[in-house]
Amino acid sequence: MKVRFSTLFFALLAFLISSTTLLTSCRKDTYQVTSYFGNEDRDTLLTNIITYMGPMPPGATNETRFSPTFRGYYVRQLPKYRFEQYFITADSTHYYFISRPVGNGRMFKRGVGGKFRLKKGSILPVAFEEMWCTPHFKEDSLVQVRGGFLFRAMVKDGNVDKYLTMKHYVEWPDARLRYDKKRNEWVSTMNY
Repeated sequence: MKVRFSTLFFALLAFLISSTTLLTSCRKDTYQVTSYFGNEDRDTLLTNIITYMGPMPPGATNETRFSPTFRGYYVRQLPKYRFEQYFITADSTHYYFISRPVGNGRMFKRGVGGKFRLKKGSILPVAFEEMWCTPHFKEDSLVQVRGGFLFRAMVKDGNVDKYLTMKHYVEWPDARLRYDKKRNEWVSTMNY
């Protein structure tokens, strides 16, 4: 039985396309948090990060905000925050880009990027740092595009220093605000 060249060609082409699709779908997407954590651990990690970057619960102070008493408050904030991109380096530095609400509202969002390490044997961040914040935007796409650009630069260079003057990309740090790693909050430069 003769097999026509075109039939053999299309069969081979179909095989190559399906093989490429299979290999691509199995490849780890290195900038997605799901490449590193399952759903439960991802939500726990995001809640732990919200404890650092979100507004404090009523009655909490900088010294008490990590208390288990306030855990429920941070868990309730979870739907307002989202991992946009995530990467873990060979030296175990975790880089994040998260979209979050501006203040307590839902109308505007901003991108926040930074880094931390995990406490040994847990998913508790230590040496936590916010390295940049985008301006606030109504459109998620602006947060994602501009924050995505900054995230990739941060992973590549370890910082975004050369982009700090791009005010339509980076709102903080600036001449007025810097991140205090000891207090885990943005503080006025006038105090220093």
